[in-house]
Amino acid sequence: MAIAYAIRRRRLRRNAVQRTFRCRFMSESMCEREFRERYRFSLINIQFILNLIRPSLITMTRRSKAVSPLLQLLVALRYFATGSFFRLIGDSVGLSEATVSRCVHRVATALCGIGRRYISFPTDRQLLKTKQEFYNLSRFPNVVGCVDCTHIRIQGPTANEKDFVNRKGFHSLNVQMTCDAKFHITSCVAKWPGSVHDSRIFRDSQLCSSFENGTYDGLLLGDSGYPCRHFLMTPYGNPVSNEQRQFNNSLCRARTTVEQTFGILKRRFACLSLCLRVSPTKAALITVACAVLHNLALELNENLDCVNDQNTCNGNADVANHVHYVGPDGDGVRVEKSHL
Repeated sequence: MAIAYAIRRRRLRRNAVQRTFRCRFMSESMCEREFRERYRFSLINIQFILNLIRPSLITMTRRSKAVSPLLQLLVALRYFATGSFFRLIGDSVGLSEATVSRCVHRVATALCGIGRRYISFPTDRQLLKTKQEFYNLSRFPNVVGCVDCTHIRIQGPTANEKDFVNRKGFHSLNVQMTCDAKFHITSCVAKWPGSVHDSRIFRDSQLCSSFENGTYDGLLLGDSGYPCRHFLMTPYGNPVSNEQRQFNNSLCRARTTVEQTFGILKRRFACLSLCLRVSPTKAALITVACAVLHNLALELNENLDCVNDQNTCNGNADVANHVHYVGPDGDGVRVEKSHL
């Protein structure tokens, strides 16, 4: 038996195909404009991001063809920016489809590892600054953030497939985010299937518990899909007085910041507006990674030409577009009246 096994291995070695390596991508051949178009960041800022996550991307191997940390980051940024197939991205940089998938996963995991540093709810002086910015924007006092959910399309998973079908009929993750008046994402929850309602996600979130415990002094603004609480303001479903219409208009002007944040995020990273052809767990990692990169882009002044920062909205139209209205509780009514 041992002799036959040795003969078979010798034959396999004789017939083995020599491994070949394709020519890999050379970053020096691209100008600054081309970098921004393809990766959403300049080369200098890409180096800055790389320095943040380099320890997580270094491959502990002695093989001569290991993928460098820079190439791993560029591959992942190209996927985030385009949402293209792994095979197409691999063909453009000389990597296999499996290698591109591993690069995207490793970079997304590394970015999530620094998420707490770049995605955090404002506190102390920053909280006062946020309140002032929202007041200057909408004349709505004491606002510390806006909350809403957005659907991130994914391919149908093999396990619990029906749970991920949302009310619009496609598979997705329902991702909750909050933002400030300058479109910075201040919290991100990306673990719920698309069939879960927005109010359920908020009720079970750490952010809701923090407001209930009095950790944050201020108000959150949400749409009519959320219940009105003493710390969460929602619009009147059917305003009958000028004061209620004025309240809705002011709330809507402030709340459009979260809708615009979703638009900027999905415009900058097109993979979130197309379809993430990965498992729900990996899709959640990619979503949080894009949120981290979004905040980094704002801090590094990586602005998109197509982004419109004007905050315009029709309050009545906004209220009419939300059909699932949950009426305010007693505390919410009292707080609303105090802000009219």
